[in-house]
Amino acid sequence: MKNETVLDRFLRYVPIDTQSSENAGNRFPSTAKQKKLSRLLVRELKRLGLKDAEMDMHGYVLASLPSNLEKADTGRVPVIGLLGHVDTSPDVSGAGVKAVIHARYPGGDIVLPGGGTIIREAENPELHNHINEDIVTSDGTTLLGADNKAGIAEIMSMLAHFKQHPELKHGRLAIGFTPDEEIGRGTQYFDVRKFGADFAYTVDGASLGEIENETFNAESAVFTVTGVNVHPGYAKNKMVNAVKIASEIVAELAGEPAPENTEEREGYLHPHAVEGGVEKATVRVLLRDFESSGMEEKRHALRRIQEKLSARHPRCKIELDIQETYRNMKTKLDEDPRVVEYALEAVRRAGVRPALHIIRGGTDGAKLCFMGLLTPNIFTGGQNFHSRQEWISVQAMEKAVETLIHLVCLWTERSLEKQN
Repeated sequence: MKNETVLDRFLRYVPIDTQSSENAGNRFPSTAKQKKLSRLLVRELKRLGLKDAEMDMHGYVLASLPSNLEKADTGRVPVIGLLGHVDTSPDVSGAGVKAVIHARYPGGDIVLPGGGTIIREAENPELHNHINEDIVTSDGTTLLGADNKAGIAEIMSMLAHFKQHPELKHGRLAIGFTPDEEIGRGTQYFDVRKFGADFAYTVDGASLGEIENETFNAESAVFTVTGVNVHPGYAKNKMVNAVKIASEIVAELAGEPAPENTEEREGYLHPHAVEGGVEKATVRVLLRDFESSGMEEKRHALRRIQEKLSARHPRCKIELDIQETYRNMKTKLDEDPRVVEYALEAVRRAGVRPALHIIRGGTDGAKLCFMGLLTPNIFTGGQNFHSRQEWISVQAMEKAVETLIHLVCLWTERSLEKQN
C-alpha cells in the first residue's frame, strides 16, 4: 500500500458490489454486501496507522488520525471530519464492475466495450475539460461506482499522504464511511457525538473544483384515497373508484412545475408512485424547492387539490400527509462561513478554479448540518452518477486529493494564526 495511487485504490474498490436497496424494510444497512467494502476499509485504515478504526453494529466505519501538532496547539485546531459512502445506487447494477481506462482521452465519443453504451461528447460537455487525461469508465454493462468509491479512494489517499509526510501539520481528523446514502438513510444511526468532528465535509460531489453548499428543501406527501368497492355488476350509484380519483389527483398536478421541465434553482412537485385498487389508492408526491416560501406554496397547492377533489367526490375520503425529508443545508452553513470559504481556498491552492454549486437533490451533509455538524460537499471529479455512462478523470481524482490535503492544512494554519 505504500506507493499506491488514488487510481490503485479506486480500482480495488469498484469491483466490490455494494448496491443498496429501497426494498429492505427496516433492515440497516439495507444490504449486507455493503459491509464487505466496509470491512476492507477498516483493515486498510489500520494499516495506515489509524488504530481505532472499527465498523459498528450499523455498518458505519469510524476512525481518526491523531493530531501531529505540539500538545499546546492541538486543542486550538478544530477536529475536521471527512465522509464518504460505501453504497452504490439501486438504479443500475454494481455487480461485476469491469473498469476500463481510456488513456489520454483525445476527445470525441467514448464507446464502451460491453452493453452497447456510448458516452457521447455532445451530451457530456464536461469531457472537453479533460482532453488528454485518463478517463475511467465501466465496460458499459454496469455503473462504475465513482459515486462514491472515488470519494473513499480520495480520502484514503489523503490519509496516506499525511502518514508519508509528517512535516505537514494537522489537527485530529475524523473519518467516516456510511452505508445506505443512496436511499436517503445514510445518517439514520450516525452518532455525531461519537464521530467527534467540529466541522466536516462529504467527498461526494461531481465536477472538478465544485463545492456544494446548498441542497433542496425536501418533503414527501401521500394522498390516501378511500373509496367504496362493490361488485362491478351492481355498482351503479354505489361504487366510488379510488383508482379514478387518484388519477384525478395526478391530472391536477399536470400544470405544476415538474422534474422534466425545471432546472437550476427551480423547484417542483413530482408524483412518482400510484398504488392501490378501487377501495383504497395512494399517490406519492415529492416536494422540492430551495426556498422555504416555495415549499409553503407547494404544500398549499397540494392542500387545494385535496379540498377540490373532496368537494367533487363527497362520498370518498381523501387524506393528505406531508412529512419533511431534509432541509436546505445553506441555512446552517451560513452560521459559520469558514467551512465553505476554506474549501474554496483549498481548491484554489490545488491550482483549480473553485465554483459554488447547488445540489438538485440531497446529501448526507444536509442532514448532518441539522444534526449539529456543518458539512458541505466536495467534488470527486465523477460524472453521470447512477448510470452506465458514469465516468471520472484520474487527474480530477488526483486534484481532489490535493484539495483535501490543502483543506486540512488550511484549517490548521488559519486556526493557529487567529490565536497567535
